[in-house]
Amino acid sequence: MNILFVCSRNKWRSRTAEAIYKNHGHHQVKSVGTENAARIRINEGHLLWADLIFVMEQRHKERILQRFVGNQYSKDIIVLDIPDEYKYMDETLVEILKESIDPFLE
Repeated sequence: MNILFVCSRNKWRSRTAEAIYKNHGHHQVKSVGTENAARIRINEGHLLWADLIFVMEQRHKERILQRFVGNQYSKDIIVLDIPDEYKYMDETLVEILKESIDPFLE
């Protein structure tokens, strides 16, 4: 399964999720951001590639749905409700991500 992690700038939250799950074995993972200043900005190719999309906040889902309209993007977009208050690989962030994401991967 191809899993896409999305936050605003692709610097802390989505990159941490990608780092945690990149060697998971059964999944391919990528991370992107929704803002123009994102390290890697989300594009149509990412959405076509992904089987499952995790966004950190509701506004990320809304940006995706506004920017990319069409049935080809009608995939599961799961909102994790993780605020932008953690640095890359913060221990608390890692715990929250695992608790939020693992149930979807079992």
